[in-house]
Amino acid sequence: MEDFTRNLVSFGDHPLVAHKITHLCDINTVPKEVCEIINELTMLMGFEALKDLKTKNVTIKAPLTVMDSPVLAENFIIVPILRAGLGMVDGLRTLAPNAKIGHIGLYRDQDTLLPVTYYFKMPENALEDTCIVVDPALATGGSVDATIKYLKEAGYKKIKVMCIFASDVGVKLLYEKHPDVKVYAAKYIPGGLNEMGYIVTAAGDIGDRINGTVDYRDFK
Repeated sequence: MEDFTRNLVSFGDHPLVAHKITHLCDINTVPKEVCEIINELTMLMGFEALKDLKTKNVTIKAPLTVMDSPVLAENFIIVPILRAGLGMVDGLRTLAPNAKIGHIGLYRDQDTLLPVTYYFKMPENALEDTCIVVDPALATGGSVDATIKYLKEAGYKKIKVMCIFASDVGVKLLYEKHPDVKVYAAKYIPGGLNEMGYIVTAAGDIGDRINGTVDYRDFK
């Protein structure tokens, strides 16, 4: 059987990432802290996900000499899946303040668990740029799959995915439908999903955690 995780880069064994994931999953972690942790995890993953960006040398005047030194030679586009994906934008923009941002609005039908698209907006004249699709949870994979389809139909060819949690189901779906797309996950969680399509040993609905619209401390 072919290894469907071959395009997955997971950071779950890194002690800093594991530490932050634990606090993110804790129901006592408040929205402000959830946002901060997601930013920090996104930055930690960003160093790896963006390591193949092209650079070019420019001449600068340093304190003791004039020298040639590299700067980024290509742009990339952060594509958050609304609304939870917005929580990962600042982490990447901290690394590259000039990064462009596109948006796709999706929600999951509670009966079919399939994604429904209501908004899609990308920067103009940017088809050669790398797209970094960001969404905290790659659970069923439906929303990310739909986003990649939209991007490919629009003409984008260089696409990567960044998430905080990735399930077997989501990783396998993306590998089968988009074997050209690499997935970067702070934590890969083998096993299935619950009846609502959620990763059980994760942080719940990240969109709700970020915005404080559900307090899991009220759950029994």
